[in-house]
Amino acid sequence: MYIIGFPLLLGPLVTLHELGHYLVGRWFGVKAEAFSVGFGKEIAGFTDKHGTRWKLSALPLGGYVQFKGDMNPASVPNPEEIANATPEEREGSFHHASLGKRALIVFAGPAMNILVTLAILASFFMMFGKPVIADPEQTNVVVRFSEDSAARDAGIAEGDRIVAIDGDRVTEFDDIQERVMMYPGKDIVMRVERDGGTLDVPVTIADVEEEDRFGNVSRIGRIGIYSSAMSFEPVGVIEATRLSVEQTGKLVDMMVTGIKQIVVGDRSVKELGGPVTIGKFAGEQLSLGPLAFFNLAALISLNLAFINLLPIPALDGGHLAFYAAEAVRRKPLGPRSTEVAYRAGVAIVLALMVFVTFIDIAKLPFFGN
Repeated sequence: MYIIGFPLLLGPLVTLHELGHYLVGRWFGVKAEAFSVGFGKEIAGFTDKHGTRWKLSALPLGGYVQFKGDMNPASVPNPEEIANATPEEREGSFHHASLGKRALIVFAGPAMNILVTLAILASFFMMFGKPVIADPEQTNVVVRFSEDSAARDAGIAEGDRIVAIDGDRVTEFDDIQERVMMYPGKDIVMRVERDGGTLDVPVTIADVEEEDRFGNVSRIGRIGIYSSAMSFEPVGVIEATRLSVEQTGKLVDMMVTGIKQIVVGDRSVKELGGPVTIGKFAGEQLSLGPLAFFNLAALISLNLAFINLLPIPALDGGHLAFYAAEAVRRKPLGPRSTEVAYRAGVAIVLALMVFVTFIDIAKLPFFGN
């Protein structure tokens, strides 16, 4: 399953990402010289009637579209060659397209990954419906506690209705989970309604390590409360789309929160994962069936979009940052600053890949985790 899961997960997601670049580029009349799934030596491929070389390459850790005028797969511009290009070389060249067109072509890759996430989540909502509390009168009412409950130890009682956390109103039980799960060990103040009045209760979120059936350990926050039972209400396409957008926003917020916590030291860097971890999770979720696998695909697709939109030169976000600077200055950055920035960006990306791969290998069982 590990061997099958990794290419089955990343292959289509990378292909769709690059297809976003390709389709918008073709729409704007930019010629694509190569479309590669993977990096390195070509394993198989063909050339279509438009002159684009479609190929499968040896290293399955990404892909690229090489447009006319690109000096390399990372689309790093060479200002001198761009300025001295002949009229024939300018026709269909990526770097001679307008600034707006170049920005849209670059953004199209991450946008495609976001659309994939939205489509998968919307499909889930249409299949299963949206979760709603069975008895609306019992929304956010504590009906029982877990065996070890930080909320009960802090003074929360059965029958209390939780209405706010740290002054922010919570209207659904999901709101409480979101304010707790990503913040193990944090001190919060829960406002509850009890006997017709309100009461502020300080609670320290429990720091819990949970292990799944495959031995993967996750560090999460828990306060140990249960609310009323949930049911699922059927939804149409429009409502499912709205819910998928909402859920995608929540996932992005969790990603940003996780990165912040790693940067400030609230979480260990060992919680990061690279290609080995992705392959492991892909195989595990594939063994659980197509729904679990597609759920992981939605999350990884969103991660691909998020990472690619980071303002690091050599990534899509880096190109967009350069285009933003070009729009403000009304001219491209100088060749020296461009070269230095791209070299630094490539170094950062390679260093990060090596770092997360080292963490992946160190977590393997035969290294003692």
